[in-house]
Amino acid sequence: MEESILATVKRLLLIPETDAFFDETLLTAINVAFFTLNQIGFGPSEIFIVRDATTKWSDFSPDHELIKTYVGLRVRLIVDPPTYSFVLDSYTKAINEIEWRLNVQGE
Repeated sequence: MEESILATVKRLLLIPETDAFFDETLLTAINVAFFTLNQIGFGPSEIFIVRDATTKWSDFSPDHELIKTYVGLRVRLIVDPPTYSFVLDSYTKAINEIEWRLNVQGE
């Protein structure tokens, strides 16, 4: 069974899937990441919105492994930013590289 986007992000942030306390915050951050992907020309032409745990990765793209990493990093920076600047720099560099690769792939 294909895993939901929300469940994956929760796992990446070490939040139990059954804990719904942060769902609204996570969904907002997830949608920011998908909006950014749309702006760089990757994914469906319309804005992709995750409303709940029923939205699956394959609903966005059949080739979604790099997208999981990207969305996970974006969400982490929004809801749980690192304390140390070198970690922040590392996440930011990874996000920038993934955006560049996805932009190239989208063209």
